[in-house]
Amino acid sequence: MYAGLQELGVANGEDLKETLTNCTEPLKAIEQFQTENGVLLPSLQSALPFLDLHGTPRLEFHQSVFDELREKLLERVSAIALEGKVEERYKKLEDLLEKSFSLVKMPSIQPVVMCVMKHLPKVPEKKLKLVMADKDLYKACAVEVKRQIWQDNQALFGDEVSPLLKQYILEKENILFSNDISVLHNFFSPSPKTRRQGEVVQKLTQMIGKNVKLYDMVLQFLRTLFLRTRNVHYCTLRAELLMSLHDLEISEICTVDPCHKFTWCLDACIREKFVDNKRARELQGFLDGVKKGQEQVLGDLSMILCDPFAINTLALSTIRNLQDLVGQDTLPRESPDLLLLLRMLSLGQGAWDMIDSQVFKEPKMEAELITKFLPMLMSFVVDDHTFNVDQKLPSEEKGPIPYPSTIPEAFTKFLQENRIACEIGLYYILHITKLRNKNAFLRLLPALVETFSDLAFSDIFLHLLTGNLTLLGDEFALEEFCTSLFDGFFLTACSRKENVHRHVLRLLLHLHHKVAPAKLESLQKALEPTKQSGEAVKELYNQLTEKLELRKPSPAEATETPSMELPLPTVPTPASR
Repeated sequence: MYAGLQELGVANGEDLKETLTNCTEPLKAIEQFQTENGVLLPSLQSALPFLDLHGTPRLEFHQSVFDELREKLLERVSAIALEGKVEERYKKLEDLLEKSFSLVKMPSIQPVVMCVMKHLPKVPEKKLKLVMADKDLYKACAVEVKRQIWQDNQALFGDEVSPLLKQYILEKENILFSNDISVLHNFFSPSPKTRRQGEVVQKLTQMIGKNVKLYDMVLQFLRTLFLRTRNVHYCTLRAELLMSLHDLEISEICTVDPCHKFTWCLDACIREKFVDNKRARELQGFLDGVKKGQEQVLGDLSMILCDPFAINTLALSTIRNLQDLVGQDTLPRESPDLLLLLRMLSLGQGAWDMIDSQVFKEPKMEAELITKFLPMLMSFVVDDHTFNVDQKLPSEEKGPIPYPSTIPEAFTKFLQENRIACEIGLYYILHITKLRNKNAFLRLLPALVETFSDLAFSDIFLHLLTGNLTLLGDEFALEEFCTSLFDGFFLTACSRKENVHRHVLRLLLHLHHKVAPAKLESLQKALEPTKQSGEAVKELYNQLTEKLELRKPSPAEATETPSMELPLPTVPTPASR
């Protein structure tokens, strides 16, 4: 409590204790101690007895004076940090720190010492080490001081950042597995600006401040974790962090990050969920502008493009482009905008391989993707148009033309072997589901059982698919639809992939009332958790069971229900007149 007072020649409690121990007249000794160490203001001495008359303890008076002086001192320190020449103001603060640092462990004085340190751009290293060595001091110091400690202590900074990164990933997963299933409010609904107001991004932005070294450390943590886990949410955080610093106009960092302008342009596309012609040219300019010897920037650009929000925007733009090409009778290879979208998708999907191998080259695009796969998707669009037009023709002019039920083997093969084709194929299936196109959905669904790296069973795709399936709610009453969807797709992976199990249960919690009772019963049995199942699956299954129990009629109700086959009473026929 009195740490450091003796070094400044100020008497403390220990001195009073010693004085009282060795004196013959304690009252006189106390009076002398008060005179020597009280507020040395002559006019005050005559006023103090007035406080005594009001029963105000001297401690309370001195404490209020002390608090007032401390506030004035804090204000003065903040003022010094802004006035005069830079060298002079910092010299004053350094002198003040030198005089006051010995009192840093004294709770009542500590805020002043911490305030002085906060306003110094470079706290003496010796004092930083003392703060770092003491847990309480380290915890009490301002983030401006911690930055100076962190920039030379990567491990300590890592310990501070790590819980935030874990929290960020958990928040993303919670959104993907949310029980609120909606086609309007899904994972990709929040705007980029709203997302970067999140707690983790704001805390990291504050921790970094204008310190380029700390920013580079965070990026290195994100790269390392992305390599270790393949979790694409780290790519999202990399982009969000840069744009958060951009919002605050932290030019010290934005001007040195070679991805800044590219990310800024892409951020605008993500906001619109579409890459228009103008922005496409800007993005192409950035990619073409990567000079020889600077290829390493491709690693960061690929990570920015691997962000699920970027992939979502690029894939949606690709589908929209393909539809436009159908209307224009144009082939994919003749569309520069489409080729750029594919180039960026390829760069984003190749991020992990590029960072892992440290070979910074744009992935080579397979010609068949453009010459065979995309025209095949366009043919599916044509099939839909043809079928829809055919349905509108007068019945006497046509026979019953069935919807095409088979899919080309090449389509299934592309989804299994080509990552870009698989991504675009999955987004096309999401597109037709959103249009409530049951025929097209059931036609292409079998191709999803085996896809590149099981992408059809990834959380992001299943989150979007379950949301879009709510638009086909009435179809769940049909045996054929449920068999194709559950038996033919979901249940093929439930036993080996717990995330699929969770998504199916989420979907049933939302649409169980639409499913035929017999089918619902068989699904309930098939989805029963095993001993190895995680708590999340068991919790969802219990919620579903409870909902189904509530829907069942009670035994009493079942027995009391009157039969509809009661004999009708005979009514006499009126006599004819």
